[in-house]
Parts: sequence; structure tokens; C-alpha cells
Amino acid sequence: MRLESAVLHRVEMPLKFLFKTSFGETTKKRFLLLEVRSQGLTGLGECVAEEDPFYSWETIETARHVLSRHLLPLVLGRDLESPKDLPPLVARVRGHRMAKGALDAAVWDLFAKSEGVSLSSYLGGVRESVEVGVSLGMAPSAAAAVENVAKHVAQGYRRIKLKIEPGCDVERLEAVRAAFPAIVLTVDANAAYRDEDFAHIASMDRFALDYMEQPLHYEDLDRHAALAKTLATPICLDESIRSAADTRLALALGSCRVVNVKLGRVGGYSEALAIQDVVQAAGVPLWCGGMLEAGVGRAHNVALASLPSFTKPGDTASSSRYFADDIVEPALEATDGLMPVPKGPGIGVELRRDVLSRFTSEREEVSSHG
Repeated sequence: MRLESAVLHRVEMPLKFLFKTSFGETTKKRFLLLEVRSQGLTGLGECVAEEDPFYSWETIETARHVLSRHLLPLVLGRDLESPKDLPPLVARVRGHRMAKGALDAAVWDLFAKSEGVSLSSYLGGVRESVEVGVSLGMAPSAAAAVENVAKHVAQGYRRIKLKIEPGCDVERLEAVRAAFPAIVLTVDANAAYRDEDFAHIASMDRFALDYMEQPLHYEDLDRHAALAKTLATPICLDESIRSAADTRLALALGSCRVVNVKLGRVGGYSEALAIQDVVQAAGVPLWCGGMLEAGVGRAHNVALASLPSFTKPGDTASSSRYFADDIVEPALEATDGLMPVPKGPGIGVELRRDVLSRFTSEREEVSSHG
């Protein structure tokens, strides 16, 4: 299959609510949407790079530049027999996994469409629906946290995750666990804690958490291993896991007992599949994380989560929780904590071009001729 041309859309979609983490506050989802075209078909990928370099050093602007000036020129006009041919073509570009992840996702979608099969089945997915949890931003008070959890428990989500940071953790956890003693509860610190917080972190064992996500700096695998020795609660790594090599090292050091894969963070499906192989061999639970994706990225996450090693609920909650109007149809909606895996060709959803146009501020076409 020859990759003929591509289109980059800069998109801005308002969220229904303010989403607060230790990185800051978000009221709008800003992202790049990539279309890759071949033989009358279009593959879609969503770049998860954010406006600011807080979660990652990549941003929307760096991703746009790297895609349009480096990655796309390396692949447009080239013939690919498989989406697994893509990573060697772009290997000379170091890093920039989020930009690569958007391109990789679009190419996998394109190949699945060319075969007339769902991306889930093309990848080797085994589920007709996937369990989903929900990620809740930091609430202004313990009472507000309980109220927010109650709303989402009533909606059937299979796992509740609370964002935390020093000063916004124990009080809210005490209130939530007292109100909901039996729910599957996790926390995500987004690297907000330090060595001096070890004893405080260990005090959270009493809340019977399924796991604690990324408590320390993303480069501190050795300190995560040291912290893990003081905890009964399993550590899950997110930002620290960028590749299969990172995964092997983290597991060898004892830095984690659960792994979160985000398609954009690891650079696409080829690396995600390699990570799956590592965790399968180690017998470690795996799940699919989210980055407040719109419909294209959400559909890719559902396809990924349908793979056999993804055994814990992911972050792929209903689109309508976040957006009043999404850019794809049919809408991706969970019922009783289960998200159906789309059965149509590729990611199984279609762009609503009128809605996309309304939310698009810039559009750039790139062809094989530059």
C-alpha cells in the first residue's frame, strides 16, 4: 500500500468540566488529528501531545512540526506491505513518540480498512466489549470527591481512579473509602511525590487500593523500586513506560507490579504489542490509559484494550462524559462499565466532518511531493 497524502487538523474541543491533576487544570481538549490517505481510503490517528510540556516534553507544536517536516516526508510515497513496516522508516527520528504514535495509529487503521476488518480483529483482539473505569480530577473537598464518585459508581464504571497530590489525598480517600468500601479504587499522582513522602505514601495502604499510579518522578525507576518495598499496594507505572525496554527494566528492578500503556506515549501499536509480550512473559497486569481523547483516539484505545493481556479496566470512559459533541459517529458510550468494541472496518467510527470543521482552527495538507 502506497501512502499518498496526509492532512493535519489542529482541533480544540471544550470539555464539559474542569479537569484538575497535579499538572494543572484543563477546560479544553486541544490536539492534532491526522488523516493518512491511500487508494481512496483514509486512516485516522489522534496525537495526544498537549499544549504545554507538563505531562511530556512533546507539545502540539513540536508534534505538528515533526509530523509535517520529518515523519510524513519519510513515509509518503513509500510502499508498505504491513503497518509493521512503518517503525523502521521513521527510526532515524529519535523520540517524538506522540507524533509517531499518531502516524502509526493512522497507518494501522488504514491497513485494517483495506482488509475490510475491524482494527481490533486485525490486531488480535479477543473481546467484544472492554471493561472501563473512570479517571476523576482532584475535587475541591472530600465531600465533593464523594459526590463525584457516587455519580460515576451509579453509572456502572468498573474502576474509580482519583487524581492525587500532597495535600489532596488522604482526606479525600478516607471519605471515599468510607462511603464506598467495596469499589475498585485506584489513585494517580502523576509523579507528584518525592523521597520524603515515602511514609505518607505507605499510609495509603489502608485504603485497599487496587494500585497506585506513578507516585514518583518518571525517570526514577530505582526509587519506585525502593518505594515498592515499603508498600502493600502495587505500584503501576505510566509516564515511566515509554517502550518495551523500559518495561523490562522496570519489572526487573521491581519498580512496578502493574503497567499502564498509552498508545501515544509509547509511539504506537508496534511498541504497544511489544510491551504486551513483555508483560505476558512476566505475568503482570496491563491496562490502557487515556489522555482525554476525542472520538478517534478513544476508538483506538478501545481496539488496544481488546487485546488479551489488557486485563484491568482502562480509562476509556464514555465520550459524552467529556464532550457535548464529539467528532465521530457512532458515539463511543459505555453501559454498566462495558464499552462495545466497534465492529466496522478499521477503528469502526466515521468522522463527522461538519463537527470537525467547527472545532478545527488550522488545516495542513502534506503530499508525497512535499
